[in-house]
Amino acid sequence: MSYPLFLTLHLFAALVFVGTVFFEMLFLESIRKQLPAKVMVLLEQGISRRARQLMPWVLLVLFGAGVAMVWLRYWPVLISPLQSSFGLLLGLKILLAGSVLGHFLWAMWLFRRGRMDARHVQVIHTRVFVHLLAIVLLAKAMFYVTW
Repeated sequence: MSYPLFLTLHLFAALVFVGTVFFEMLFLESIRKQLPAKVMVLLEQGISRRARQLMPWVLLVLFGAGVAMVWLRYWPVLISPLQSSFGLLLGLKILLAGSVLGHFLWAMWLFRRGRMDARHVQVIHTRVFVHLLAIVLLAKAMFYVTW
């Protein structure tokens, strides 16, 4: 009974995290050209402040539930990930998720040090966006692609 709970928590946390990154990449970048610079700065500051409050909790649920799901169901597959397409794709998904977590921690460190600038924001957001696209595709492919 606990696996369905962890799966649901994982999916909702992923929805929030992926949705936030997609919103920032696909909407905010195009809005930037339409709003005065001062308004855009205030908007970005407000979103950034809220994201720094909410995202640590979202990531805690996302990764906590993911680890629990691996522990309950997928550990045997991950012991020998090259033995099945599912194991390999799940392993790649976990590696990309670890990279996303690393980028998030890097961003938090830059913010705390006062070193986050527009270039860092662009680089981190772009990398995380690409990683999340791959994670979503891998999450589906794990159950439908075999060799």
